[in-house]
Amino acid sequence: MSKDSQGFGRTIALSDLAATTALGEEIAAVLVPGAAVGLEGDLGAGKTTLARAILRALEVRESVPSPTFTLVQTYETKRFPVRHYDFYRIESEREIEELGLDDALAEGAALIEWPERAGALLPRNTLRVVLTVVNGNERHATLSGSADWAASIGRRLADDR
Repeated sequence: MSKDSQGFGRTIALSDLAATTALGEEIAAVLVPGAAVGLEGDLGAGKTTLARAILRALEVRESVPSPTFTLVQTYETKRFPVRHYDFYRIESEREIEELGLDDALAEGAALIEWPERAGALLPRNTLRVVLTVVNGNERHATLSGSADWAASIGRRLADDR
């Protein structure tokens, strides 16, 4: 994924579920149609937990399972549809085309677990969130994105922390 030189980068400690929920709320607040959020990290790093926090902040009340086996789950929010993808089992970019990522972004937003498997199909303007486990249960979220993301989430995070 290319990085825009006018973008931003920030690492946030996520000491507990409340901190992860707060980050999800911040991302949800600036999510717009056409936006993609790439959630990266090892198994168990918290990708699905953060996706759930984003969806809960968008007032999704239904169950939010990991889409590991379904590959994609669609949620209707009050603002726009959000598709939650898991590319862990994806073996080719053609499979991603069949899952309708372009359509998802034309209609709403996308949360993408394992975005590195999308290759060239990942939108250039994706907010990248890399989750790492440190000190047992604590996680760190390293966010990076283009100037558009810097103007929205970057400013919100600078104001809140």
